[in-house]
Amino acid sequence: MSAGLDKGAGANAAGTGTGSGSGCVDPILSTVGISMVFGGLVALNSVDLSIERGSITALIGPNGSGKTTFFNCVTGIYKPTRGEVILYPALDLPSKSLKGLPADVITHEGLARTFQNIRLFNNLTVLENVLIGRHTRMRAGLWGALTRNRKTRAEEAAAIERSYGLLVTYGLDAMANELAKNLPYGAQRRLEIVRALATEPKVLLLDEPAAGLNIAETAALRDLISDIRENEKVSILLIEHDMNLVMKVSKKIYVFDYGRLIAQGPPDEIQKDPKVIKAYLGED
Repeated sequence: MSAGLDKGAGANAAGTGTGSGSGCVDPILSTVGISMVFGGLVALNSVDLSIERGSITALIGPNGSGKTTFFNCVTGIYKPTRGEVILYPALDLPSKSLKGLPADVITHEGLARTFQNIRLFNNLTVLENVLIGRHTRMRAGLWGALTRNRKTRAEEAAAIERSYGLLVTYGLDAMANELAKNLPYGAQRRLEIVRALATEPKVLLLDEPAAGLNIAETAALRDLISDIRENEKVSILLIEHDMNLVMKVSKKIYVFDYGRLIAQGPPDEIQKDPKVIKAYLGED
């Protein structure tokens, strides 16, 4: 990853204001020339990527190829060295630049994510974990929290109802009052995804959700991802090493290698791409 930045690779696309340089007809999220440099290390090098509204899209590539760094740039954990992150809230609304916004503001704008390593509040219940995700959609301020007025109580009741409804929909309601740390590993993975859904995202970013899952749990995850796209009308961006899962759920795949985007296309094309086979999938 020590190669220099490609200067101007995304400049023309950025200047158009469309952000759809990768040819997506109806994007929900695009990046234009996103680069991230740590000292002398180029972790991302002018990445143009576009997520189709309502789709399931995957990012694949070897460990260290920049996939999670890309997630961190898009969700506000890192501020990109260069480039733009653009959200298209709806067809009849103007696009929004997310570059440089704090992570909590980006979440409020409609991006939610999970992490490679599960990050639950272990000593809170399953329902409480989901309620924390719901907090970004609540409007009661400090005064409402202190006075516990009627509006605040109604909002809290609605948040509990919505959060519990998500647990019912995605098969965690029987565990609602269990501490998160006491759940089986697969259920913890599911809970982290449901907590992200509680923020009402337009784009859900899943960072290696199948990591550590057995075959049965991975099959259940595959169904969960498809159900979420259908039920919640949310676009999904997925980092994953399980190629069986990726090929079955994804409409489009982007391939990273050494911080660069080396290929993009539908699963059947990606499986046959010589660059992808050499860099990641293997010759056999």
